[in-house]
Amino acid sequence: MWPFHGLDYKPVVQSKRAERARLLSTAPKPSSFKQQAILNSRVQELVDGIKNAEWTATEVLEVYIAQAVVAHELTNCATEVLFDQALGIAKTLDEEYTSTKRLRGPLHGVPFSLKDQFLVKGYDATVGFTRWAIRPATSNAAIVEQLLSLGAIPIIKTNVPQTMFSFECNNPLWGRTTNPYNNRYTSGGSSGGEAALLALDGAAFGVGTDSGGSLRTPAAYCGIYSLKPTSGRVSRYGALSPTPGFEAIHTVVGPVARSVEDLEIFCKLIFGRNSSLDDHPIPLPYREPQLADKLRIGFYTSDGLIKSSPANKRAVEEAVAALRKEGHECIEIEIPDATEAMEIFLGLTSADGYEKMTSHLGPDPMDKSLWLPVYSSRTPGFLKKLAVNALKPFDPKFASLVGAIQKKSVREYNHYIDRKNQWSTLFYKEVWKKYALDGLIAPVQGLPQVPHGGAEDVGLLAIGTILYNVVDSPVGVLPVSRVDPSKDQLDETWTAKKYGATIVHHELYKAKRPLYDPQAMSGMPIGVQVVGKKYEDEKVVAMMRILDNALGNERGFGPGALTYKLE
Repeated sequence: MWPFHGLDYKPVVQSKRAERARLLSTAPKPSSFKQQAILNSRVQELVDGIKNAEWTATEVLEVYIAQAVVAHELTNCATEVLFDQALGIAKTLDEEYTSTKRLRGPLHGVPFSLKDQFLVKGYDATVGFTRWAIRPATSNAAIVEQLLSLGAIPIIKTNVPQTMFSFECNNPLWGRTTNPYNNRYTSGGSSGGEAALLALDGAAFGVGTDSGGSLRTPAAYCGIYSLKPTSGRVSRYGALSPTPGFEAIHTVVGPVARSVEDLEIFCKLIFGRNSSLDDHPIPLPYREPQLADKLRIGFYTSDGLIKSSPANKRAVEEAVAALRKEGHECIEIEIPDATEAMEIFLGLTSADGYEKMTSHLGPDPMDKSLWLPVYSSRTPGFLKKLAVNALKPFDPKFASLVGAIQKKSVREYNHYIDRKNQWSTLFYKEVWKKYALDGLIAPVQGLPQVPHGGAEDVGLLAIGTILYNVVDSPVGVLPVSRVDPSKDQLDETWTAKKYGATIVHHELYKAKRPLYDPQAMSGMPIGVQVVGKKYEDEKVVAMMRILDNALGNERGFGPGALTYKLE
């Protein structure tokens, strides 16, 4: 037993952070004039460069390692440092290629990163818990095995929120990860370390997970690309969870990247792919989508619970305008009130009072972003009823959500499962069938970003992504624009009228210091979600590419975009 596993978590923190600092300090410092060209390259360009002897796998790796160190210094995004192992793999790849002139696979020499929860043999997967430290994995996760077999090289693992049940990236073991565009704001969660790293070109692509927006929110906050696949398309084997066995809302594995093309390469290589491990992904390989010349796209800026800020509304409108300019049909639609989807999500995830999720904390202090759901779920029934009844006259939607957060019997739990299935059917009927759509454009959240501590009070912002976990739709995120104070100021539309969850809207737009502040957020990314029907993941990626091309390259996102600004 690790001797620090007592009542004091601080020795574990000191030990793990010191080891991280030591490993980061040993990183090679490349002086190659090829450095910027390598960082600016997409995945296929990296592989082609190695194949054509423009650079070696070791040169590529050393450049990305050096940039990963820069990204960590700016954002505190790293957890486990895999540099020594990675350099050994790169050396072997170079020796193989020199002797055979054959690539090991289609990702030969491509450096990638991993959300901390994925097992990598010989390294911890702490998920921010000190009690999970100094327990190195004895095997790799399925996705790690698959990517290694394709020639890719894992170089670093990245930070997550405590328990991974928050869209802020902070835990007592590794600390807080900041947004690469503005260190007063969060990088998002729970794949927040991945997004911060990728935005600063610290890897060519990364792998994260999503059960409530954990791939999409960080991607939007940090100005990169991500895809939440339909459940089962990518193996979850070897991705640790604080709540193993919870299947009411499926957690999915998916990519984060710096371009749509890199997302597409990941999907083509990984969808339906088996590994040597005991995993069982759906045997559905990538299928080339058949799209009409002119798409029919629905869009909305309000989900019935949270009204999007002026910046997020503008991002949707600019995406729609770009598609219309290319001749695609875009129609504004109404979706079923997402308040019920949020109630279902909270009702299911709180069924055990979050006891399993928090059982791993031990001596670690609970992050404040967890206080409201955790302590609300454990409030005695009669007190909860009094609170709900008191809230109803002022904010009936907020009251219904508070009432859903509580322990449940098996009968009550099954009732929520039934409600989830019914709501999924309703969404299909009232959106996909009613409007005959190819896809949807939607806000990621009501705000472009939140400042540190913002998720403590307005966790309901997550409804923008959560509703698509409830219906299990494939969803991509791509950056559209940046916050512009001259365009994105509040007016009486947001400050005068009641809407959705009134209490939350007050915090967002009407409080003395509202969370939405376009001046403070100036220049920060704004993304949108591109949504498709279940199992139409390939179509989502294709629609993302169409939208990305329609928006153009002048937006300043992609490989090297933020690195230039640091020079």
